[in-house]
Amino acid sequence: MGLEDEKKGGEASGETSEKEMGLSRKNSDSSFSPTEDEEEDDEKKPQLGPMIALKEQLEKDKDDESLRRWKEQLIGVVDLEDVGETPDPVVKILDLTVRSPDREEMILTIPDDGLPNPKGPWFTIKEGSKYTLVFNFRVTNNIVSGLRYNNTVWKTSVKAVDSTKAMLGTFSPQAEPYQHVMPEEITPSGIFARGSYSARTKFIDDDNKCYLEINYTFDIRKNWQ
Repeated sequence: MGLEDEKKGGEASGETSEKEMGLSRKNSDSSFSPTEDEEEDDEKKPQLGPMIALKEQLEKDKDDESLRRWKEQLIGVVDLEDVGETPDPVVKILDLTVRSPDREEMILTIPDDGLPNPKGPWFTIKEGSKYTLVFNFRVTNNIVSGLRYNNTVWKTSVKAVDSTKAMLGTFSPQAEPYQHVMPEEITPSGIFARGSYSARTKFIDDDNKCYLEINYTFDIRKNWQ
């Protein structure tokens, strides 16, 4: 999620200029552009050969020292306990953390059913506050290529006010979780910025395989809740 000020002048003037808003590992590239539908990744991609299980790739030519070192340079040292017999990578998004200098971290656990707090907002954030989003995730079984984060935010469930896309990178299987920190942003402020928002977050790879899709709501209020 990444939120930017959509209003200058605040309540004093009563005038607003809506800007893109959204929910936001460093040096990520994010694209902010309003859209009614985030399903717009239709670019043509080159046809790649069939995926091969990572374990098969590691076992192949394992007696050739030069090849082994070359593979380690490409993919790093991989723990075979985190590698399976099938070619498909497994990515588990563990949690989402909202960091702000104004309060303690909010650690939001990802539910298995993809429905965080269906009876109300997943979290509340104070207007005009600085915040950073942090993702923790684990990769097993095979290398995941081009993992990226897509997020779309709506207000009043009709108009998309922000669409954010960020490339997280390519990751090898390992026992320890990876962490990706998004750039710091600021929530909008003013009477017209306050209220409830709905959002859809996806984590997908270069093959458009979706590892997580969650739909949730959040509030922007005058104070932290």
